[in-house]
Amino acid sequence: MAFHVYVTSNEVPEEALDIVRQVAEVKVNDSDGTPSREVLLREVVDVDGLFCNINEKIDAQLMDAGKKLKVVASMSVGFDHIDQAAATARSIMTTNTPGVLTEAVADETLALMLDVSRRIAEADKYVRAGKWKIKWTPMLMVGRDVYGKTLGIYGLGRIGVAVANRARGFNMKVIYYDVFRNQELEKKHGIEFKSKEEVLRESDFFSVHVPLLPETRNSIGAKELAMMKRTAFLINTARGGVVDEKALIEALQAGTIAGAGLDVFEKEPIEIDNPLLKMDNVVLAPHLASGSIESRTAMAVLAAKNLVAALQGELPTNLLNKDSYRGKPNPASKS
Repeated sequence: MAFHVYVTSNEVPEEALDIVRQVAEVKVNDSDGTPSREVLLREVVDVDGLFCNINEKIDAQLMDAGKKLKVVASMSVGFDHIDQAAATARSIMTTNTPGVLTEAVADETLALMLDVSRRIAEADKYVRAGKWKIKWTPMLMVGRDVYGKTLGIYGLGRIGVAVANRARGFNMKVIYYDVFRNQELEKKHGIEFKSKEEVLRESDFFSVHVPLLPETRNSIGAKELAMMKRTAFLINTARGGVVDEKALIEALQAGTIAGAGLDVFEKEPIEIDNPLLKMDNVVLAPHLASGSIESRTAMAVLAAKNLVAALQGELPTNLLNKDSYRGKPNPASKS
């Protein structure tokens, strides 16, 4: 075949690989996990397309090694692992997979809220350890209600809206902050816009849904955490770098906030000496928010379709760097 594609994970669903195989010869990483930097630099040399995920650093060095590279299709919503400026300068298209994981991430956001506030994970450990000795006691492992509380959303994109919709089922008051106010969504979903400081101060649950950008990195730090209620919980299913992890650990240790539900971290996998691992008021998940079979399959298929469109000179549906496109318009794509 005319095109060659390298896939960095051997866990990509066959349904997606079959889409790519229709137009290209596909080589899949044959080891578990992500390929080493050395392997990636070697494999990219003769490929036209790279099918990757957030584990791989796609920078200028890698792009220069892949002299034939036309497209980097990431099976992810986040794209901070790809140097967009370097890709655009080399006319390499980059794509991501938004939308198809919205509901799964919103589900886990609510799950983390319920888990950490009602101490579900902690209670599970308690029972398994054989510590449950009395049938029922009035104040055993009591937590805090979710129903009727105030949810603060930081970033009102697709996922933020989906979380807000779920919160209505718990009769929650929903407030939000975003650099772009959306009055249409406010009216449609019954959401109230407030300043970032007001959202931090008023929320019983503060849920992070902004992308990791230079302006959002560590945008929730010691100053912001100090504004929160001592009874409040922080939930993060976005990117670990948005929250200053050192400041969060200190706030949890000092009782500045009540707890946290975290799916993402500054360093992933989380390091074994991270203090978060020893805290009972924190629920931890291994970057699992989009981890339903339906969602991950849809992400893979969308990444494959983006990649194939780019290889064929069409406009991918989810092109990130519009200035890199040099082909023909694709009527089926959304620009």
